[in-house]
Amino acid sequence: MQKSVRYNEGHALYLAFLARKEGTKRGFLSKKAAEASRWHEKWFALYQNVLFYFEGEQSGRPAGMYLLEGCSCERTPAPPRAGVGPGGGRDALDKQYYFTVLFGHEGQKPLELRCEEEQDGKEWMEAIHQASYADILIEREVLMQKYIHLVQIVETEKIAANQLRHQLEDQDTEIERLKSEIIALNKTKERMRPYQTNQEDEDPDIKKIKKVQSFMRGWLCRRKWKTIVQDYICSPHAESMRKRNQIVFTMVEAESEYVHQLYILVNGFLRPLRMAASSKKPPISHDDVSSIFLNSETIMFLHEIFHQGLKARIANWPTLILADLFDILLPMLNIYQEFVRNHQYSLQVLANCKQNRDFDKLLKQYEANPACEGRMLETFLTYPMFQIPRYIITLHELLAHTPHEHVERKSLEFAKSKLEELSRIMHDEVSDTENIRKNLAIERMIVEGCDILLDTSQTFIRQGAMKNSNTIIVKHEWDSKLHSDWTLLLSGPDILYSSKEDRSVWPMRVAVPGGDDMQAKAQEKLALLKALSHSGGDHVRSENSCLLFPFFISTSGSAPHDLI
Repeated sequence: MQKSVRYNEGHALYLAFLARKEGTKRGFLSKKAAEASRWHEKWFALYQNVLFYFEGEQSGRPAGMYLLEGCSCERTPAPPRAGVGPGGGRDALDKQYYFTVLFGHEGQKPLELRCEEEQDGKEWMEAIHQASYADILIEREVLMQKYIHLVQIVETEKIAANQLRHQLEDQDTEIERLKSEIIALNKTKERMRPYQTNQEDEDPDIKKIKKVQSFMRGWLCRRKWKTIVQDYICSPHAESMRKRNQIVFTMVEAESEYVHQLYILVNGFLRPLRMAASSKKPPISHDDVSSIFLNSETIMFLHEIFHQGLKARIANWPTLILADLFDILLPMLNIYQEFVRNHQYSLQVLANCKQNRDFDKLLKQYEANPACEGRMLETFLTYPMFQIPRYIITLHELLAHTPHEHVERKSLEFAKSKLEELSRIMHDEVSDTENIRKNLAIERMIVEGCDILLDTSQTFIRQGAMKNSNTIIVKHEWDSKLHSDWTLLLSGPDILYSSKEDRSVWPMRVAVPGGDDMQAKAQEKLALLKALSHSGGDHVRSENSCLLFPFFISTSGSAPHDLI
């Protein structure tokens, strides 16, 4: 058993009330009954797309309702009636207007309606045709498109009106300006009339004299300006400006050459070696490539940007403003610290890689490139080492020819001080790095190792051959604090004595070539040195404090009189 469809009866009654009050079309219609061919007169009210019918015009509750969405309405002929002759009864039926509401799905019987007047029937059919919500949406869309089009037309007309208004204002301004010029010209013409009259009356000789005087005044003026220009050209200020411009042009040329060198380093060596390191049988590893070149590519990109900025400044010559370029460059120059710190190590790695025949052959092939002009890879790796000092020298020369009241004076001085500070830091870092590497190299030469050399405070002083002598040479007074840590090494790999080691037998494992006599001399000198180190310098303050031994000596401390 099918369940009945539920609907909101209260809302339906509310819509019926609105239909009675504000319906699109209202009136009496005859409705054909479904069970028999009988017609019943009802009061109908159409509201939006819902058709209500009531028992009478005063009925408050609808007898039924039809949803007209998707329906169609058409006129139908009058149905024949049984027992009605072809006379007046047929004429009465023909006067009535019949129409049918067809629903859009099967199984739903059409709604047959009739009215007394044809005009009333046509109005009902038209109202039912327009009751579709879909048609309302289509009509709304059409109206919206028209509205948008009209809005665009209005906006265009507003813009055109504003443009015309501005043109009128400009024309009014131009008219006023032309009027003012006409008035001024008329006044000038009035003033010139007496003068023109006098000129016409002048003697021809007077005219010639005035013409000669005019030529002389022009010649004197040009001569004066030429003298002024010549004096300025020969002045110290002009000479200083010429030298300053020459320094700037030289700096641009040097920067262009440096960028070209970095381009060869990156594109002629770095990138090909990276590709070779990725091959099946790599002649060099990626780690070695990174160790050799480090951040060369980043340095190249930085200086390409700086070079483009310099060329843009030269394009605006004679106006030259360089300080802002150095303000941009200075914060980025810290990348040089890492490159300079790694430079010596990169050369060592390159020397080790050259022992590989395949790599050496490949490198010589790269170096044979005409762009290298016979220069080796080591030469290109050395170029960035001198760039910061070159900038310092250039700025020093530039400041020497820059007046103190010049707008760039303070900025250039600041850039020079920052570059000098960076150069100092880089020099100290390179010195510390090289000191650590040399101390580690010496430590690896010792059979049993040497913990003292692993201390970063140990400073490498000198390396080389020493003479064997019984003579004690005066250098400076002994300082136990200065010479508290020291290590003596033979020319061979064995350690002879270290003040940090506690040895029961001293000296130990002495390996001195040259026989017992050399061994005895070494022990005698070491005994004296041991006494010096433990006495705190009391016994030798009037004696000598630097001894010459046939072995290598390394000490700690950074004073200028370290033991050598």
